[in-house]
Amino acid sequence: MLATEPPTAARIPALDRRSLLKGGLLGLGVAGAPLSAQGSLGGFTHGVASGEPGANRALLWTRYVGAQDTRLDFEVSESLDFARTVAGGSVTADAERDWCCKAWAEGLEPGRWYYYRFTAPDGSHSDVGRTKTLPAGATDKFRMAVFSCSNIGFGWFNAYAHAAADGSFDCALHLGDYFYEYAPGTYPSTDETAAGRIVWPSRELVALADYRARYAAYRSDPDLRRLHQLFPMIAVWDDHESANDSWEGGAENHQPDSEGPWPVRKAAAMKAYREWMPVSDEPWAAYEVGDLATLYRLETRLTARARQFSLGDILRGASGSPEEAQAALAAFREGDYADPARELLGARQQAWLAEGFKASKGAGKTWQVLVQQVLMGRLVSSPSLAAALPKDAPDYIRQRVLAGAMAGAEGVPFNMDAWDGYPAARARVFEAALAADANLISLAGDTHNAWAFDLDHAGTPVGVEFGGQSVTSPGIEGYLPQIPADVFARDTVGNNAQLKWMDSSRRGYMAVELTPGSASSAYRFLSSVREKGAGVVATQRMTTLAGSRRLEAG
Repeated sequence: MLATEPPTAARIPALDRRSLLKGGLLGLGVAGAPLSAQGSLGGFTHGVASGEPGANRALLWTRYVGAQDTRLDFEVSESLDFARTVAGGSVTADAERDWCCKAWAEGLEPGRWYYYRFTAPDGSHSDVGRTKTLPAGATDKFRMAVFSCSNIGFGWFNAYAHAAADGSFDCALHLGDYFYEYAPGTYPSTDETAAGRIVWPSRELVALADYRARYAAYRSDPDLRRLHQLFPMIAVWDDHESANDSWEGGAENHQPDSEGPWPVRKAAAMKAYREWMPVSDEPWAAYEVGDLATLYRLETRLTARARQFSLGDILRGASGSPEEAQAALAAFREGDYADPARELLGARQQAWLAEGFKASKGAGKTWQVLVQQVLMGRLVSSPSLAAALPKDAPDYIRQRVLAGAMAGAEGVPFNMDAWDGYPAARARVFEAALAADANLISLAGDTHNAWAFDLDHAGTPVGVEFGGQSVTSPGIEGYLPQIPADVFARDTVGNNAQLKWMDSSRRGYMAVELTPGSASSAYRFLSSVREKGAGVVATQRMTTLAGSRRLEAG
């Protein structure tokens, strides 16, 4: 047993026959020994996964723990019986990469489902996985299951289970916070932790072994394992894969005096992510979806992001009257906030994205889709929220709401960790999209809540944003339980011109569909994350028509 990994084991649960038939998955099950988070049994320990889909290839992943470096063969077939292999090769599992293996399956046909598996020298097989290549040429529809913010301590991954049982997606997207770095009892607290949900290792993640162990624990969840088994995933990291509110030179949840140099911790987090996830080592990438769309996987966290502004720091500098606070906020808005040198993407990635917009539109593709971490829509706190607080609300809650309202009155956003904290960087993206005449769609996670924005630049429509709710992490209902969710949503939408709809209290995922005429997000809401197996009980659909750059309900 590896000392850094948890003593848990599970099998992938079988889906009911109707669900299997609907998704074309009958017979696709788990092979060999029980799934072992600690790898104590050796061999294939954490199933399979695929990612980085292209028209002619896909990246395949597995983990094989051996007594020494072990050469694995992989094979790809159009049928579950592997009667005819259409691609294959070999890869080595070794301790240097925590026994994780990634291999490119090349020479595949566009828009096709394939099955794959790995074989060890002793003849044992991994689970059989299913993946799909991206289409080429005329494409009528493309569907994505979109997830973010999966904190195992807060509850069960019912969103993953629902999407896997649905079976109608071409791929999955994970927009970050695949796990959380905190020690058990921190977030969630001990009292908040759902029964049966183990947070491992029993310390905050700082060293490479810690990050690896947390991946092993999460990937022992049967619903997450099943999702990876059934769909290729395009994934981006956000902050919690390293540390809360991370930026290029540090993080809110990193203390150099006690946790060592940030570059060492950041490198460990990035290495573990690239070992355990079915991702390439490229910091950003584009994916061509036939003649329908280009998806742009962005990096907004660790390579170029400037340090976040703090609303608390701004207001602490004005410790006198409310008038002094308003003056400090106005000076910030006209000064540091507008600094054109502040980056989120960085010059190289920005130039790549601008050229990508032009190339996509030049090729006649309808949609240009950002697969990224944080909200682009402009959002300020509503002054009316303060009046909605009950008289017995704790003072720290009241001060938080009043600070947000004061900032909002001066046009200063409350969440400086989003694109709202980097207005010049956001303007550069919007200007590039307008210059290319792009139909821009932003997909974002991070906030734990559901949002739908019309995006504009100086009054000119640019595109739309679908911001997804979390898989398990609590949203605004956890931070401001004193304000009813419907009141919060009503006042926030009413106070923000770009915001067309929001939900601040329910967990789930987005089902995003692209067609030549429209793009839509069906926000699917679960009845619970505290009970395993809870299903979707409500859906809100938001749609944009091609060329309109505006949202409408339904």
